[in-house]
Amino acid sequence: MSDTTSKRHFFHTATALTAMAALFSLSACSQSTPSTSTTTEATQAPEASATTTTAVPAVAGYKPGEIPPIPLFKVPPIGVFASNADKAVIDATSKISSVPGVTVAPAVCDGSGLVTNGGNTVLGGDGSGVSNNGDKQVVNNGDGSGVINEGPVSIVVDGTGGGVYNDSSTGLNIVISADGSGTYNSNTLNIVISPDGSGTYNNSETGESIVISADGSGTYSNTKTSVNYNLDGKGAGVYTDPNLNIINNGDGTAQVNGQQVKADKAPTAGKVGKFPKVDSLKPVESCGTTITLEDGVLFDFGKSDIRPEAAATLKNLAEVLTNAKVPLAHIYGHTDSIGDDASNQTLSEERAAAVVSELKKDGVTATLDSQGFGESKPVAPNTNADGSDNPAGRQANRRVEIFIPAF
Repeated sequence: MSDTTSKRHFFHTATALTAMAALFSLSACSQSTPSTSTTTEATQAPEASATTTTAVPAVAGYKPGEIPPIPLFKVPPIGVFASNADKAVIDATSKISSVPGVTVAPAVCDGSGLVTNGGNTVLGGDGSGVSNNGDKQVVNNGDGSGVINEGPVSIVVDGTGGGVYNDSSTGLNIVISADGSGTYNSNTLNIVISPDGSGTYNNSETGESIVISADGSGTYSNTKTSVNYNLDGKGAGVYTDPNLNIINNGDGTAQVNGQQVKADKAPTAGKVGKFPKVDSLKPVESCGTTITLEDGVLFDFGKSDIRPEAAATLKNLAEVLTNAKVPLAHIYGHTDSIGDDASNQTLSEERAAAVVSELKKDGVTATLDSQGFGESKPVAPNTNADGSDNPAGRQANRRVEIFIPAF
């Protein structure tokens, strides 16, 4: 081999070695890069889990893995007992008749309510009495217990805080025991409350079903939202909705859609509130007559001037008082709770005085005096149990009452 040939061979060999070395180097680099990436992901897995915790789905308002408490359903108002209790007050006689725009009722001396009555009445002399008047029958035992039947409504009061209410026209049935347990059934709502604080709730309007046990366990389901969950009362529970599945193990861990996370224990279910006691019926007692006029009949809202349209109503009332030869009448003004106490007191006084003035102008010769009570003597709640406004209750409270003592 000549020197020239030898040099060429060396050159080609060196070039080939250099190329191989470069190729090896590239190959080594390309292999080392994924290897480094894989190692980084593995060593940072716990940190990544903590970083991505906020991305784990959760129940709105709660952290991942947490399950909401079982809602404590509220006991519905049972004002139907109180609103009908006045019917157990029996009046043996009535000298004044109702006329259009004027409601006449026996007056109960303790102020517990009013009731119109007639028909056949037998008084026992010991606070008891039996009355039959059209489709209304009242049995008042004088010891707080009794029975009231009027049309579709039937009420039984046991005198110890329990009672039964049934209205066949609305489907409402309420059974309450003296210990606060009971049942409430309407066309859309079913509630059962036990003495130990457990209970069930089913509402066909909202689709909700709730079961609360005395040991703190419970279940919640909603057919309209497809939300379902249960608590075992010991910190564990399961929650599901269309997009979320939570298994809370009760040991500080949970699985959210299959992903392990740290999570607080599930809550325990609280106790269900009791039904309020049913007031005992008042013994039979009537000390006179009360005539009630709603404020809307006489006055514009917030005013004390007699409306022109009310003239005929008060003229009728004046004739009633004159024909009955009433010797004395007290006119009382009442308001609802809207506004401040001072304004309501003034308005009630001015309205009572305005009625006195109008009746005298219409020829009433009886001794008349007036007094305002503001919002201090409501006959119905101004607000519902949940704090919301009760327009019907406020309307009943805005009134003028004319009390005529027995004579």
